Amino acid sequence: MSDILRIGKYEIGSRLIVGSGKYDSFQTTLDATLASGSELITVAVRRVNITNPQEENLMTYFKDTNVKFLPNSAGCTTAEEAITLFRLTREATGIDLIKLEVIGDTAKTLYPDVIETIKACEVLSRDGFTIMAYTSDDPIMARRLEDAGAHAVMPLASPIGSGLGIQNKFNIHFIREAVSVPVIVDAGIGCASDAAVAMELGADGVLTNTAIAQAKDPIMMATAMKHAVIAGRMSYLAGRIPKRPFATASSPVDGMIF
Repeated sequence: MSDILRIGKYEIGSRLIVGSGKYDSFQTTLDATLASGSELITVAVRRVNITNPQEENLMTYFKDTNVKFLPNSAGCTTAEEAITLFRLTREATGIDLIKLEVIGDTAKTLYPDVIETIKACEVLSRDGFTIMAYTSDDPIMARRLEDAGAHAVMPLASPIGSGLGIQNKFNIHFIREAVSVPVIVDAGIGCASDAAVAMELGADGVLTNTAIAQAKDPIMMATAMKHAVIAGRMSYLAGRIPKRPFATASSPVDGMIF
């Protein structure tokens, strides 16, 4: 099934996006990413080396693959910090497809500061970046991010790394209705079924990191996530039957012999 995910000027063949944190080595990161079938891996520029060729560099491991890097601003708590980080990153790497995240609560929930995210989005959009914006599961904020220039919105399913899955399915549905840009469910995915549910709700894609990196078998979980996203997308496109509060016979009752 040819089903390209389009984010701004970019076309991506897989609707599963993976992260690069919490793995035991860069080699495991590579192996799990390839098993996932993902063509996009997000990298926390402040924590993972992709710019210094004198040290072990994640980009070296992926140089012969079709996987694109998606720098993110994890660790930034203000719009100005994120703007500066991405300008420096683009100068060093040439990458202009970014995941914008500005965290408001660094102590407990890692929830985004959406007001600061919108401020950064407005500036980075004028700078020519293609922006994927991490946000709360609020359809009003999602629409404001689109208005600020975001090319995709990334509502959390639940707190980062929690594995709690989608806590508010209705809001994901409302966000899908509120914006015209792609909706990528991000943060809190715990297992493959969570990813399938996100896609069945109409999400355009799923981003997951901890669920794969911290699984007992990261390679197997990455493979499971790949199939879950594909199955969930196909289920959504096929169209589910309506829910009813009563039974309906599977076989026809007209013309029964007795």
